[in-house]
Amino acid sequence: MTRVLLTGGSGFIAAHVLDTLLEHGYSVVTTVRTQEKADRIKQAHPNVSKDKLDFAIVKDIGQEGAFEKAVVSDPPFEAVIHTASPFHFNVEDAQKDMYDPAIIGTTDILKSIKKSAPSVKRVVITSSFAAIINPSKGTWPEHTYSEADWNPLTLEEGKANPANAYRASKTFAEKAAWEFLEKESPNFTVATMNPPLVLGPIVHYLNSLSGLNTSNERVRDMIQGKFKSEISPTGTFIWIDVRDLALSHVKAIEVPSAANKRFFVTAGYFTNKQIGEILRKHFPEFASQLPADSTPGGDFPSEGVYKIDNSRAKDLLGVQFRTLEESIVDTAKSLKAVGV
Repeated sequence: MTRVLLTGGSGFIAAHVLDTLLEHGYSVVTTVRTQEKADRIKQAHPNVSKDKLDFAIVKDIGQEGAFEKAVVSDPPFEAVIHTASPFHFNVEDAQKDMYDPAIIGTTDILKSIKKSAPSVKRVVITSSFAAIINPSKGTWPEHTYSEADWNPLTLEEGKANPANAYRASKTFAEKAAWEFLEKESPNFTVATMNPPLVLGPIVHYLNSLSGLNTSNERVRDMIQGKFKSEISPTGTFIWIDVRDLALSHVKAIEVPSAANKRFFVTAGYFTNKQIGEILRKHFPEFASQLPADSTPGGDFPSEGVYKIDNSRAKDLLGVQFRTLEESIVDTAKSLKAVGV
């Protein structure tokens, strides 16, 4: 039974990674910031024994040495999935709120694994399409994005606004991981996941309507009538379901050829307008709040959008991506369960 360390276990993506790891028969230790969060996760898995699911408290991933104790386990870990990193736009200080948790958190866990967990052979890190996209190019319809692309933002440019701060934090955290691999030659491999917008059902015991992950806020806002007169711009036109992303993380510790590769994991294109159409079709009870077919906004731009090459994720990881319709229906059902 392989033992896996999962960081950030109460996060939107990590909660689904945890479920997938348990389904695949792994023994998991997950890091959380507080004992309360550990208790909530434990209560949601009442039939899972301590040897299958345990916890390590890591209060601040932006501190040097944060993971030093967490990487030590008996039996020892063989793989680490590092999802812990901030994704929000409540940024007052880019360095403190974004850069340190993302960049120091990533380098610190890699240092700690090399120093204190020699049994670890696979490390998977949650990066982002934010580390791939070139925001200055706009919709860039003539370009095909793939794992070969890197966001050219500098750390200084990242301080201009919250969106830039997030993109820079993900870019430099991922670059730091690849630099560590090159300079330190550890006895583990690294794979990074680079998803765009992550949609899909929330985990009810960890989430409330006010504490949603940023990507799913658009579904909540639409159901609550905030797009009734005009649909807000889609922004990023590509997406992935959180369950498919979770499976991709787990596959990356199982598939030998995933070692030392980036994975641009996306199911394809979507618009906010399409989300509205799916909700109207499946949830007539929300009809009075939802935008109509004639409501302006939320569509693809007339000039078109960038192309995508997600062949590496499909071919090497073998994940069959869900449809947008399935993802949005399941998301809306999960929001209803917490009182939308």
